[in-house]
Amino acid sequence: MNFTLPTQAYVHRFIPKNKFSEKIAISTKLKKEFTDQIQKITWEYKLAEDTIGIKGTDKVEEIQIFEIQLKEKLIPKNVLKVIDRVIPYPILYIFRYEKHIAYGITLKEDSNQRYYFSEWDEDKQFNFSGTNLERVYQGIITTFIDITSEGKNFDTIVATDKQIEALKKEISILKNKVKNEKQFNKKVELNKTLLEKKKSLESIL
Repeated sequence: MNFTLPTQAYVHRFIPKNKFSEKIAISTKLKKEFTDQIQKITWEYKLAEDTIGIKGTDKVEEIQIFEIQLKEKLIPKNVLKVIDRVIPYPILYIFRYEKHIAYGITLKEDSNQRYYFSEWDEDKQFNFSGTNLERVYQGIITTFIDITSEGKNFDTIVATDKQIEALKKEISILKNKVKNEKQFNKKVELNKTLLEKKKSLESIL
């Protein structure tokens, strides 16, 4: 991990895990996940006008970069939901387990949260430049989306990615149905639908 950011953006401040449970009520199960899955949380960088010279917007005033050291090679998605409820700003996550690194970020859409994650040890090059912090944030998110984004606006890129994800889920469900279906006629119909979904996915990709 080597982020090219100004020194004034560097925070490197340890955040006690119990700070999050103090801010909002969480279940005993979630508290246990914090304990069992998380070794340490460090606030590494703050991206704001006074640290990187890029103005914020009403939607994105700041962007934070957190490093989470894990006790196991498993991204703690339930824990992230708690952190994102407590911290009002977008967070780029760096996950560390021993010598392995992965990245993640949350797309906050109204009351919904959509997560994007890299593979473990996948090389990611983040661009922290833009006309404002909202553009920087959008640029970080598109780094996680594996589709051609040239000439497309951010909303179109996200909508296309959601469509791809939905089609992949439908294809996976249909494959299982085809595999388990005993009646020949139904199997033929399912295969026909499966082929149509695969063609739709190919046309998008």
